[in-house]
Amino acid sequence: MTDLPLPYTIAVWLIPLVIAIVFHEVAHGYVARLFGDHTAARMGRLTLNPIRHVDPVGTVVLPMVLAIAHAPIFGWAKPVPVDYRNLREPRRDMIFVALAGPGTNFVLAMLTALTLAGFFSGAVPPASALYTVSGFAFLSLVSFLQVNVFLGVFNLIPLPPFDGGHVVQGLLPRAAAAHYAKLARFGFPLLLILLFVLPMISPQLDIVRRFIGPIANAVFQGFLGIAQLGGL
Repeated sequence: MTDLPLPYTIAVWLIPLVIAIVFHEVAHGYVARLFGDHTAARMGRLTLNPIRHVDPVGTVVLPMVLAIAHAPIFGWAKPVPVDYRNLREPRRDMIFVALAGPGTNFVLAMLTALTLAGFFSGAVPPASALYTVSGFAFLSLVSFLQVNVFLGVFNLIPLPPFDGGHVVQGLLPRAAAAHYAKLARFGFPLLLILLFVLPMISPQLDIVRRFIGPIANAVFQGFLGIAQLGGL
């Protein structure tokens, strides 16, 4: 999409990204409520209204900058509050709460792949003309598929503040988990180091492009293959 006008590029990436992020965060809150924590519900965060979840930097500014730079598009919303002390079995339940976000992204990716099958089957008008409703819908769906896959894979990194970090914490013995949890205070600096500092030092240290990207691309190609098979 590098040859598309910038407003068009932002539209077909930013809207899918916001939707994917909102579903990701709300899923955490819903599963937490199922296991006994009603914090997110009391704070009015169990809503799909993006205004309640938007982080100005992570949901708007960063994705737009990445779109302008033709870099992989990702972002974050304001985390849905979860008080693990309210969960019935905190160590066990925190794993399910953490996995709810990436799991939802993968479910959305599957639904998107099934929807895309209509384009490949010819049941939906061809998307070759970009500046048509069908063309915009096709590119938006492909972007939505990519965004959900990337968010799902990216958030499974086994370090705080990622969801994978909470999974690791729940699986570790209690003493080790207590020490591991202390890494959470360095969550945002760790994120900046992973995304920006290490790639500037050396391309070989670009964790996203060297490791996360290939995994996410393989998963994306799998879902795309499902869409193409569904269109046969």
